[in-house]
Amino acid sequence: MELKRQSDCPSLPPGWRREEVVRQSGLSAGKTDVYYYSPDGKKVRSKPMMARYLGEGFDLSAFDFRTGKINHSSIRKRIRQDSSLSLPIRQTASIFKQPVTVKRIREDTDSKTKTDLKHGPQDPPKQLFWEKRLQGFHAVDSSEDILKALDLPRNVQGVGPELSTENILQSISAALHMNNGPVMGQTNNKQALSKNPGANIDANQPHIQQTMITEEDIKRQEMKVIEARRRLEEAMKGLL
Repeated sequence: MELKRQSDCPSLPPGWRREEVVRQSGLSAGKTDVYYYSPDGKKVRSKPMMARYLGEGFDLSAFDFRTGKINHSSIRKRIRQDSSLSLPIRQTASIFKQPVTVKRIREDTDSKTKTDLKHGPQDPPKQLFWEKRLQGFHAVDSSEDILKALDLPRNVQGVGPELSTENILQSISAALHMNNGPVMGQTNNKQALSKNPGANIDANQPHIQQTMITEEDIKRQEMKVIEARRRLEEAMKGLL
């Protein structure tokens, strides 16, 4: 048996209700459990759960979950503690799973702020010349015949220690697929790259010397595409 009493909770946003459940039997008879109901009827069993539901827009640091009231003494205590701390300060709210950092900066010109280290997921370092690990592997068709590798254009020159044509094409393919910016090749000069490629190579660009695509190159490629489509159309007509 349980005795339930519900009432409005003025300390929370409109629509929230507080429920107090008194246990009537068993070893825990007489003890009370406190729950809250959101405006949409969701049952909240703990303060961290309430904090996740309300989000950062509502401060629960001084809210007493048991009584449903704001603890004004804790607010005054926190204000006194804040005034005695050196700036910038760091405070962690215990109701959240992840630490919450609060910063305050002096307005005087003599103080200097410190830059926090970047937290959270970071981009892993990129391995140089990873394409060499693919040496000895070849793409095959459905009949397991090895597909013929493409040839590099005459105006494209590869850079890097002992890289095969396949390795250079793999680096171009990866750059076209992964990079958000333009793919231009290595901007450092050939002498610097040959002297110390590990220090001067740009891991975000393919292993080719800087290449410029002209308007003539684009038009020539468009003509090849048009011709390929024409031949495909003729082949499809022959099958019908």
